[in-house]
Amino acid sequence: MPLLPLALPTPPVNDQTVWLVIAAAGALGLYVLMRPRGKKRRDPLEGGGRFPPLARQREVEQQMNGLLVELSQMARQITAQLDTRAAKLDLLIKEADERLAALRAATAQVRDVAEMKSAPAGENVVAAEEAAALQTFSAELTLAPAAPPPRLDERHGDVYALADEGKTANEIARLLHRPAGEIELILALRPK
Repeated sequence: MPLLPLALPTPPVNDQTVWLVIAAAGALGLYVLMRPRGKKRRDPLEGGGRFPPLARQREVEQQMNGLLVELSQMARQITAQLDTRAAKLDLLIKEADERLAALRAATAQVRDVAEMKSAPAGENVVAAEEAAALQTFSAELTLAPAAPPPRLDERHGDVYALADEGKTANEIARLLHRPAGEIELILALRPK
């Protein structure tokens, strides 16, 4: 038994009806092919997602690189300053140790001379001779002229000349193409 009743009249098929059916089928096919399917995937380089635009990322990267360069330069400067100050301190400690040793030696000699003077003269001939030698030595110490002022090092004359013109250590280092720490050390050790 047929499912469709036989009593339904069939419409006449003409060329216009066929073209309408073909046009409707084509439009339906285009709609199916062109419609969005589910969630649309976004381009990660496209602005407005959870990722910033590529140009902004590059700008941030350049800023970070600039900061890293500045930090490394600052670290180098601080290290140079610390090295300079450590060298100054070592030289000052060495100079203080030398002066302390000379003072102790002079004190011991003066003490020995004082002991020799207080001892009886006839007690020991050798002691009397030593006392006389010590007296002569102590007289030489008191009459000895002060040490001559240290001579300026000729290699550092250009540094001293620029410093006398009022240039800072960094300016001198830049002009002479030498490290700033070295210039600071030369100026710190300059005899006055």
